[in-house]
Amino acid sequence: MVCFRLSPVPGSGLLMLCLVLGAVSSYALELNLTNSEKATCLYAKWQMNFTIRYETTNNSHKTVSISDFGAATYNGSFCGDDHNDPQIVMQFGSGFSWIVNFAKESSSYLINSISFSYNTSDTTTFPDAKKKGVLTVNDSVGFQVPLNDIFRCNSLSTLEKDNVVQHYWDVHVQAFVQNGTVSTKEFLCDKDKTLTTTVPVIPTSVPSPTTTPTPKEKPETGSYSVTSSNGTCLLANMGLQLNITQDKVASVININPNTTNATGNCHSKTALLRLSGSNIKYLDFVFAVKNDNRFYLKEVNVSVYLVNGSVFSIANNNLSYWDAPLGSSYMCNKEQTVSVSGAFQINTFNLRVQPFSVMEGKYSTAYPLSHRNLRSEMEKYDFTSRLCCRVLSKLCIWLIILLRLFFVCGLKTICNKVLKAKN
Repeated sequence: MVCFRLSPVPGSGLLMLCLVLGAVSSYALELNLTNSEKATCLYAKWQMNFTIRYETTNNSHKTVSISDFGAATYNGSFCGDDHNDPQIVMQFGSGFSWIVNFAKESSSYLINSISFSYNTSDTTTFPDAKKKGVLTVNDSVGFQVPLNDIFRCNSLSTLEKDNVVQHYWDVHVQAFVQNGTVSTKEFLCDKDKTLTTTVPVIPTSVPSPTTTPTPKEKPETGSYSVTSSNGTCLLANMGLQLNITQDKVASVININPNTTNATGNCHSKTALLRLSGSNIKYLDFVFAVKNDNRFYLKEVNVSVYLVNGSVFSIANNNLSYWDAPLGSSYMCNKEQTVSVSGAFQINTFNLRVQPFSVMEGKYSTAYPLSHRNLRSEMEKYDFTSRLCCRVLSKLCIWLIILLRLFFVCGLKTICNKVLKAKN
């Protein structure tokens, strides 16, 4: 028997489902496999998303992000037996499948490999794909976990192969569950060990503070666009400054638009802008439509090379920034911060973006940052209008005075001439 449920972020209720999974991208996936005796034999709870880059018929490239696992099924998942190892088999969307293979050793079990398949024949998800058919990416994982321990990795893990980037976080999984009881003893991945290891306190030493980066100048504003078969479908102007904290070391990176490439894709409900450059593997801005009449920034995925040679990667598909009506553009000239996580923030400058309803490659009416800013601008406009009215009023008064003077002087001159003529 396969039972699984959607588990919302902490603070929300749980919805138990069997045989059918309905999901939205802000929910964690949770799977509970039971054997013939209805005892749990495999348990997993995790979050994930995928980014796929593919070639189009005009020899360009597009990128699609997969983060909605609604109506997913787990047909083929099983606990394993004397001849076959356990598997998690998940189907979702139009032709997507995801398989995790486990293996058992004497005193441990392996999260052996992950297989991800997608179908580029689906023209809705992969418009203009040059290569049609089912493509599969296999990744060897090889996490070794002691038997009777549950594997935990809250940190972001990234697999990248054959134009597919897979992100995993908040992972809890245990295969070969004994006596139907999921273990409370956790086996941590290396990244979580780094986050949770307690360092002994030495009285004569001072704890090392987080390194503060040297403040950088305001980044240059770049102009980016995404083109589909119907022309330009996404426009973005912005200066970007990345703030990264890793291992207590803070870094600030200004994006140079002159060395940055922009790609992406546009659909009726979602749009993607992907930036890449010499030190940026990718920086994804994913936009979505809500309530059929507004758009917003829903997701950010990033992977950058740091100066120490390491790679910093993180993803968040539950954001809510840059909200504006469809048919308009979002604009904020002041500095604004997009908080992706505690370790990663993006400062934007001179921002203007329109991910939907672009007409003739031009921006539509700009929607300001907020009603407060709109009110501020209106107050400025009102003040300017009142000032202009006052100046014009005074000018009119002086003009009337001058005209009266000219009239009086002219009349006096005419009178003098008439009197002289009579004499």
